[in-house]
Amino acid sequence: MKFIIRRLLVLLPMVLIVVTLTWGLIRLAPGNFYTGEKRLPPAIEKNIRAKYGLDKPWYVQYGRMIGNVVRGDFGDSLTYPGQSVNSILLRTLPVSATLGLLAYLLALIVGITTGTIAALRQNSKYDYASMAIAMLGISLPNFVLGPLLVLVFSLSLYWLPPARWGVFPSVNIILPVITLSAIYMAYIARLTRAGMLEVLRADYVRTARAKGLSERQVVFRHVLRGGLLPVVSFTGPALAILITGTVVVERIFALPGLGNYFINANFARDEPLIIGIVAFISIIILIFNLLVDIAYGFIDPRIKY
Repeated sequence: MKFIIRRLLVLLPMVLIVVTLTWGLIRLAPGNFYTGEKRLPPAIEKNIRAKYGLDKPWYVQYGRMIGNVVRGDFGDSLTYPGQSVNSILLRTLPVSATLGLLAYLLALIVGITTGTIAALRQNSKYDYASMAIAMLGISLPNFVLGPLLVLVFSLSLYWLPPARWGVFPSVNIILPVITLSAIYMAYIARLTRAGMLEVLRADYVRTARAKGLSERQVVFRHVLRGGLLPVVSFTGPALAILITGTVVVERIFALPGLGNYFINANFARDEPLIIGIVAFISIIILIFNLLVDIAYGFIDPRIKY
């Protein structure tokens, strides 16, 4: 409990540091949200800066931004008039979270199963084939895999729709989930294989076999618990990134998720929306990392805090 409380107390300062760095980088970048190909008349530019408080000193603007972050109210978006950042987050998060959770669930099932069998059949044909496919999954970026899947299953075989977001559950989500989960399947398979090979050589596994336990009991009671620790470490940041949106996949399949809005906000220099999304992603990542650290103690009783 003391460990959890200490980590929770650090959460807010860490978020404020990330938001401060983001705010500083936005201000250092050239241009503004109201600049375009034609320069605005000085009077109009002055009115715009006064309306959004950009004519005030930097420390006043910074203090207002930090106050909004602490209150959890990030203001109105500059790109989408009449829409608050909070409403955009609430509208887009279910899309990204659904896509991310399904993709990671598929990656866990396929990756752990593949890695476990590869470790138990080390140096076999299955081991070499599965790890070769895993390397291909790591090497093939999703901006290549996504269009390939669309070309095969949508434009050639006409089995699945190529884009858009339908009512969940829908066949529209199949191709995005496969595209998003492919690289995570590969990483999890390799991490599972490496972790289980290390545990299979441990003394307590040999002792369990010497006591007469069946191979199934040895694998599920002893080997998997220790062998999955690398996967648990990988799960925290990976799941946070998946839930908060993956820009490329959402762009390819025209999904109204958080990642799509984030890239649009960067192009448009929408400072409130950028700050809101960065703060939200930072909180999610820190919380998931805390959950992963807590899960260590339940998976491996040798770990103490």
